[in-house]
Amino acid sequence: MNTDTLQQVALFDKCSNFTQAREIKKTGLYPYFKSISKSNDTIVTIEGRDIIMMGSNNYLGLTHHPKVLEAARDALERYGSGCTGSRFLNGTLDLHEILEQRLAAFIGKESALVFSTGYQANLGLISALVGRNDVVLIDKLDHASIVDGAKMSYGVTERFRHGDMAQLESLLQKHSGKGLLIVVDGVYSMEGNIANLPALVDLAHRYGAALAVDDAHAVGVLGPNGEGTAAHFGLADEVDVIAGTFSKSLGSIGGYVTGTEEVIDYLKHLSRPLMFSAALPPANTAGVLAALEVMVSEPERRENLWKNTHKLQDGLKSLGYEIGASETPIVPVVIGELWDTFRFWRKVFDAGIFTNPVVPPAVPPKECRLRTSLMASHSDSQIDFALDTFAKLGKEVGII
Repeated sequence: MNTDTLQQVALFDKCSNFTQAREIKKTGLYPYFKSISKSNDTIVTIEGRDIIMMGSNNYLGLTHHPKVLEAARDALERYGSGCTGSRFLNGTLDLHEILEQRLAAFIGKESALVFSTGYQANLGLISALVGRNDVVLIDKLDHASIVDGAKMSYGVTERFRHGDMAQLESLLQKHSGKGLLIVVDGVYSMEGNIANLPALVDLAHRYGAALAVDDAHAVGVLGPNGEGTAAHFGLADEVDVIAGTFSKSLGSIGGYVTGTEEVIDYLKHLSRPLMFSAALPPANTAGVLAALEVMVSEPERRENLWKNTHKLQDGLKSLGYEIGASETPIVPVVIGELWDTFRFWRKVFDAGIFTNPVVPPAVPPKECRLRTSLMASHSDSQIDFALDTFAKLGKEVGII
């Protein structure tokens, strides 16, 4: 279909009218879809230059771990490149079942179910459990996959202000007597703060609600052994369902849901994102299994992650930057206006540091930011370079 035909079809008017990205590209400030031609842990090659990666979710630095790569290679040889079918039919491998057993034991639940992505895990969890007479209550800063899972369900969706337990309680009272599911992020991906799980557990118990936590950014980061938010608070037995992804600390792709055997069995047979998607490929599954083992056997990685986190947080605050409520390796640098954020991102990028500019609708219009995130494998010298860069450029543009 050529451009002239495109413009004649009313459905595509919105496409023709969407010019913002093209306008930003003309300025040289467009920051998205940057093509990485090579990756070596904390260093990536973009546009022929080596740049320090400070925008990755690879918190434990496991994407290049020798044991992870070896496990993935071995699985590729044994099982081939893909499963070519859904878990429900021909796509379940013994690797999937082994991973589910180990995940359940690690998280502290009876059973687990592996999905092809973390996004699908939330879609599958919420859309299957929340029926026509049920209500799902979600934090306004929950991940898009939680929002979309609620949209896919046949129930009523209620959103409460971020961390506002009083408003959540009023909504629970409003829908008393119905099937209730509260869903929150364990760690919020653009703010870096941790959910108030003790208060959430208390409300869920008092109002007969189920509580689900998406621990995408918490596994490998929080908890005595990296088990996540519930373990961090000592509440693993009190949270009904814990979901997550393999695309952060576990260095791959895929997702999971953990809970009672009854809940997991229900999802196996009624979760459409599971039943109608191809299964997680063998190499990824084996890589996650190896990463899980490394995460437990090398606790020094998590210790170094936190050392790096505190160094960057303290350094940015001492320079005068606003980092919000960050209490995890996700450290936002709040800039303010959209164009100021894009311009500052470009300066930081040109200086040799990769960060993620976050703008509306992900954040309010006046709270645009550069999202930085730490890895266990970042060196002191890399963090020093980042802080020196932020100091120099912040003064240059008048941010600090």
